Amino acid sequence: MSLKFLVVDDSVTMRRIVINSLRNLSYDNFVEAGDGKEALDKLLADQTINFVITDWNMPNVSGLELVKSIRGNDSLSKLSILMVTTRGVKEDIIEALNAKVNNYIVKPFTPQILKEKIDQIINPT
Repeated sequence: MSLKFLVVDDSVTMRRIVINSLRNLSYDNFVEAGDGKEALDKLLADQTINFVITDWNMPNVSGLELVKSIRGNDSLSKLSILMVTTRGVKEDIIEALNAKVNNYIVKPFTPQILKEKIDQIINPT
């Protein structure tokens, strides 16, 4: 399966880190968005995107609102979503899982953790 990632974070630096990690994992197909609104626009315009990596804390539309919008849209609802955020408290993780993210990473993270989480999503046991 060929993956096309949408990397969503209001921090350009964080998007670079995620994209460089993806490149190191031999993934080379991705687009970027600076917030959830831009991400939704790109998802609706590009049906080839099949994996979203999103931050939680962003202006305009948060990562959690983005996840809920994706899950509520018939044409997008099957997308894989990995949330990468500084929000590590249990309540936040439960809230994200209830919104139906496929997996969750707390920043900072290593490329190996990113690989493991992506693998868990695309090859569920």
